[in-house]
Formats: sequence, C-alpha cells, structure tokens
Amino acid sequence: MMEWQIVPFEQLDSLTLYNMLQLRVDVFVVEQNCPYPELDGKDLQPGVLHILLKKQDKILGYSRVLPPGVSYPDHPAVGRVCVAQTARRLGLGELLVAKAIAVASEQWPQLDLYISAQCYLQRFYESMGFVAASEPYLEDDIPHLKMIRPAA
Repeated sequence: MMEWQIVPFEQLDSLTLYNMLQLRVDVFVVEQNCPYPELDGKDLQPGVLHILLKKQDKILGYSRVLPPGVSYPDHPAVGRVCVAQTARRLGLGELLVAKAIAVASEQWPQLDLYISAQCYLQRFYESMGFVAASEPYLEDDIPHLKMIRPAA
C-alpha cells in the first residue's frame, strides 16, 4: 500500500532522508549522467515541504515545494520531481505533480506556481496545467524551460 508523506526537512527521519537523497542522485545524477551539486541548500530553507510517495520504506516518488523567495522571488515552485525507475509507467508522475500542485495551492492559493522543467517533459507539464514561459535554456547542461501554472 502506498502512502504520502509531506514534511519539512527537520521532520525527515534518517532512513527516509537517505532514501530520498539516493533516489534524487540515482535519477538526476546517475541516470541523466549529469554531475551537479544535488545538495543545493534549498532543502533546508524555511517553508520547503518534501513530498514523498512511499511503499513501506521504499520511496517511489519525490518532489519538493518551495515557498516564494527560495527559487523565485515572488512565487512558489515545484522542484526535484522524480519517480524511481522501477515504478515508472504506472501514472505515479501525474499523482506526484498533482499532489505538489495541491500542496502549493493550499499554502499560496493566490500565487502562480513555477517550475523549471526539462524540455522533454513540456507536454507532461502542460497536461498538468503549466504553460511555457521562456525559451529553452541550459540548466546543468540539460535543456529546460520555465513553466507557470496560473493560480486558480
């Protein structure tokens, strides 16, 4: 049975923290062959919420919701969206992004939600209500674009 855990950094137990970081490194550094500083300091910022989709101790999906002022001066953001390789093609990405949108909308209902999306995921994020708001740019040598989900 899968369960959601939505917590600030200081409420992550050591096993969950380890598994969360392992998933992020596996996806963003190893799979994408992209050496970059995964530990960017944003996890520790006040108001950041970590969203984990877990099955027992295994983390199947992860994202974080960042308050205004962390990634963008006046807007909340979603970041580090990832699903474990063994759990892909099950619709968990949609569930994960929908949960992140719901969490952000509950915290900041009047603010648009931003994401720096990898370009190949543009259609996916458009299906979740985001619209492209920039030309493609390189972030850690991977093409990205800024996308915005208007406030309800």
